[in-house]
Amino acid sequence: MTKAEFVSLVASKADLTKKDSEKALDAIIESIEETLKKGESVTFVGFGTFSVTERAARTARVPRSGKEIKVPAKNAVKFKVGKNFKDLIAGTKTKKKK
Repeated sequence: MTKAEFVSLVASKADLTKKDSEKALDAIIESIEETLKKGESVTFVGFGTFSVTERAARTARVPRSGKEIKVPAKNAVKFKVGKNFKDLIAGTKTKKKK
């Protein structure tokens, strides 16, 4: 699903215009990025948690040449799926109707 398709889906489910839906989605993404940049995590109970983890420096091998290279340490984004979401996708739980 593309961002445009997702925006259309959210707009129809939330009874919003596509423009308002896209503004809301962009604001959510920007807020998550700003929070992660500060080193904090973002948790949506039942859905999952976005967090930043540090990857250690390591030595890697280039497959084509066999040459070893050093890969520096870096921060990476991690997403841990929440229990409700995991159960919904696994088919062991049904979504609540509103």
